[in-house]
Amino acid sequence: MEQLSGGFTLEISPGAFPLGTDSIVLSGFAKLPRNANVLDLGSGCGTLGLLLCARHADCAVAGIELDPAAHATALENIRRNGLTARMESICADLRQVPDLFSPGSFSFCISNPPYFAAGPASKTVPQARREDSCDLKSLLASAAWALKYGGDFCMVYRPERLAELFFLASQVKLEPKRLCLVRHRPADPVSLVLVQCRKGAKPGLLWEELHLYESDGSPSGAYRTLYNL
Repeated sequence: MEQLSGGFTLEISPGAFPLGTDSIVLSGFAKLPRNANVLDLGSGCGTLGLLLCARHADCAVAGIELDPAAHATALENIRRNGLTARMESICADLRQVPDLFSPGSFSFCISNPPYFAAGPASKTVPQARREDSCDLKSLLASAAWALKYGGDFCMVYRPERLAELFFLASQVKLEPKRLCLVRHRPADPVSLVLVQCRKGAKPGLLWEELHLYESDGSPSGAYRTLYNL
């Protein structure tokens, strides 16, 4: 059981995304509008929804999760934290978003998606990290469908796939507006990228960077802010 800010707790089902740096930095990167109606694509056990509800008292989050065990754990996390009026989990394939919602139903979308291409089963890459049921093209298409015009989609991804992400986003009218490069220490290579795309926006990209630890290994200011230290 993980302890989150706001007094919330998070249980993770076996095989689901653990509470990791990617979810923490993504929830801190996301700038929600007031009274945001959020769709979490590939929501797992409800991790991002809980983190967003802890940071934004006026948001509501709907999660789409394919795995029944993760979905069941999300429902329990929602119930235990008293968030049934603000959060929901739907057990479905995120590629079914056009069948589940009218276009433009949400003001904000978010996702911590799989990073690795589909293929033969691997002992080193968990199923939840592989694109078997959540390829990047389908993810972006579902986000574009769900978002209202001018709405934002935030996601965390691997830096080596950034060009692919930008190319596919442009095909569904999602314009990259913010990019944050995440490093462990100031001199380390970029380990993650955080991207905010806006539906129907004009070109114009803001560039940000953060590191989680100083050169001596002590937590950075960004780390302390993200983890509420």
